[in-house]
Amino acid sequence: MTMAYPIVFQYPCFVSTICLIMFLLSQFSTIEANNIEGFSVKLIRKMSSNAGTVQAPTHAYLGQHLMELSIGTPRKTIYAIADTGSDLIWVQCVPCDKCYKQLNPLFDPLKSSTYTNISCQSELCHRLDTGVCSPENRCNYTYGYGDNALTQGVLGQETVTFTSTTGQVVPLGGIIFGCGHNDTGNFNDHEMGIIGLGGGQVSLISQIGDSLGGKRFSQCLVPFHTDFNVPSRMSFGKGSEVTGEGVVSTPLVVKQDKTPYFVTLLGISVGNTYLAFNGGEGNVTKGNMFLDSGTPPIILPTELYERVFAEVKRQVPLKPITDDPTLGPQLCYRTLENLSGPMMTAHFEGADVALAPIQTFIPPKNGVFCLAFTNTSSDVGVYGNFAQSNYLIGFDLEAHVLSFKLNDCTKQ
Repeated sequence: MTMAYPIVFQYPCFVSTICLIMFLLSQFSTIEANNIEGFSVKLIRKMSSNAGTVQAPTHAYLGQHLMELSIGTPRKTIYAIADTGSDLIWVQCVPCDKCYKQLNPLFDPLKSSTYTNISCQSELCHRLDTGVCSPENRCNYTYGYGDNALTQGVLGQETVTFTSTTGQVVPLGGIIFGCGHNDTGNFNDHEMGIIGLGGGQVSLISQIGDSLGGKRFSQCLVPFHTDFNVPSRMSFGKGSEVTGEGVVSTPLVVKQDKTPYFVTLLGISVGNTYLAFNGGEGNVTKGNMFLDSGTPPIILPTELYERVFAEVKRQVPLKPITDDPTLGPQLCYRTLENLSGPMMTAHFEGADVALAPIQTFIPPKNGVFCLAFTNTSSDVGVYGNFAQSNYLIGFDLEAHVLSFKLNDCTKQ
């Protein structure tokens, strides 16, 4: 969904040109699970501890990854975008007259015995910086995203339930979330909301981290081309660390905005050709990129993007498509199989991350492969989920380190 901001959009919108496939306080929650140190979840590819590590299924669809979890009592299954670029957890709730259409039933807080509204007097009402008192003394919120999506509703607390690797049910009580009653944006009918996984204080990671052995998590996203029945996986807390041979790490850059996971990109190599982030003009600015699982492509500042575009075009021994207006300005090729090259490398501070064509080219339609990059007028770029695929990526919010380990995420 690209990075999200309460009420005010503080950065320019990061909107992909890949239009055919782009389509997410001081008092924290009471954790009801006992003897749980961490957990993992599968991520649904949206097309269709004594207890082990806590996990959540995640499935992919149209460039997004949907996390499967349960909310409320009795439990209601929710499929929501796993988004490291935002903080708020929210789902569409009854009544929802001004909401986008979804296939599954809306969540009805009145039918859950564990749901509670957050009052205007509660300190929690102001943790999102958007708390506005309603005539019923409920804490209303407004939360906007960089692609102009918007959710408005009521802040509440609820029990969220996961399943650990051993099959144990893990209920996490008192989770702060948004009950959306007015939700707009480029959502599709499989998406029931967004799970904010950023670094801010109302994100899922911040709310559950202390009770699961630390504010850390890891993810292994399957590539865009993968059968949608094959899930990705996300793990939380103790046991989610990325270790072993082949791990490379880069510092997480701490800025005033705690939500995004900022890192420093020194440059990009296309084959053996190195392209410096700023064209070699002095040192790069720290924190010039952030990782966003809710944004599919890599988004680069225009000057760097144009150099990458030109170098890829020079190295691919095929004629670019110029007679298909549906593809817009994208760099696309006709081929029956995925491109065999060029290999690319993202050179982060202290960590070189190799990118195969399966991570840098996507098929918007049969027989066509397009470069999964686009550009922005901002001087801060986005490292999207296409490039994150087939890497086990660890986010350690306490040590301020991001780790990469090459992995076949289809075999977990």
